[in-house]
Amino acid sequence: QVQLVESGGGLVQPGGSLRLSCAASGNIFSIYAMGWYRQAPGKQRELVAAITSGGSTNYADSVKGRFTISRDNAKNTVYLQMNSLKPEDTAVYYCNADRVLTLQALRAYWGQGTQVTVSS
Repeated sequence: QVQLVESGGGLVQPGGSLRLSCAASGNIFSIYAMGWYRQAPGKQRELVAAITSGGSTNYADSVKGRFTISRDNAKNTVYLQMNSLKPEDTAVYYCNADRVLTLQALRAYWGQGTQVTVSS
């Protein structure tokens, strides 16, 4: 019933930028936190950045100073601006919505993932 739709992935050269978007749709009353995780081949999924409904943010050390997460609460949408991209940022990026409140439940949801490839 709740869907997360991601967009903005692609191929970019080292040093380049990309902006990811994730929109949550459905009969949503509120979402506590939204964020981005990534999973590279052969590695575990890891948190990249997250933001609460109040605007508090959390970043992985590896992306601090390069990535910026933002959120439009009215649109249930989260953005990830990625600058100064490095080859090690290559991964599938997943959107996460935590503690999503609907009539039926309070639970987390995941997007389908979007590929980000940083290569020359």
